[in-house]
Amino acid sequence: MSNSALIQSSLAKKYWMAATGLFLCLFLVGHLAGNLQLLISGEEGLLQFNEYAKFMTSNPVVMILSYLTYISILFHAIDGFVLTVQNRKARPKNYAYSKPSENSLWTSRNMALLGTIILVFIILHMRQFWYVMHWGPIGVDSAGNKDLYTVTITAFTDGTFGLLYTIGYVVAMVAIALHLSHGFQSAFQSLGLRTDKLKKAIIIVGYIFAMLIPLLFAIIPVYIHLTH
Repeated sequence: MSNSALIQSSLAKKYWMAATGLFLCLFLVGHLAGNLQLLISGEEGLLQFNEYAKFMTSNPVVMILSYLTYISILFHAIDGFVLTVQNRKARPKNYAYSKPSENSLWTSRNMALLGTIILVFIILHMRQFWYVMHWGPIGVDSAGNKDLYTVTITAFTDGTFGLLYTIGYVVAMVAIALHLSHGFQSAFQSLGLRTDKLKKAIIIVGYIFAMLIPLLFAIIPVYIHLTH
């Protein structure tokens, strides 16, 4: 993380990758809070979720944060991929890597793979929901808001692709959980915040965050698919 592929400043290249990662962690929490409204059944859930979707796509402050999120995702993904390539090229040919499982965790060795899975998921996810919300054919609810709730419910209950979307979503959440299990702690280390005093707490919080947030996200499409 300390050798950014896109930023050459000695200060920026140490912190930027970690900072964008932690920013995206905050984004996940906010996005989850809104998505959990999909678990509210009936007209109440529909109206609440659609009001949330309207707020997220029309509030100027939220829109600025959204674009910052998109930029962070792109930077985080591209820089992480290029760093992986650079690190592999920089290794000596006789690098002791015959038993990688004894030297590092699987997640730390495969962050680029997990990141690629997550990036593909984000692109498909935005095409399915974000694009439709802005420019696709979409109805309105009784309050006059665009009915993204029905679009979402239909995606996970569709007779042809509903199960596939649900499974794909859960697989992406597993990838996010594995990515976070290493990335959360690594970000604090890169920022110099994982001191001896805080190390244990950061590890515990990191693992809880990495498991809980993706789990709650995964519950939503499964619940929708099984109950609608």
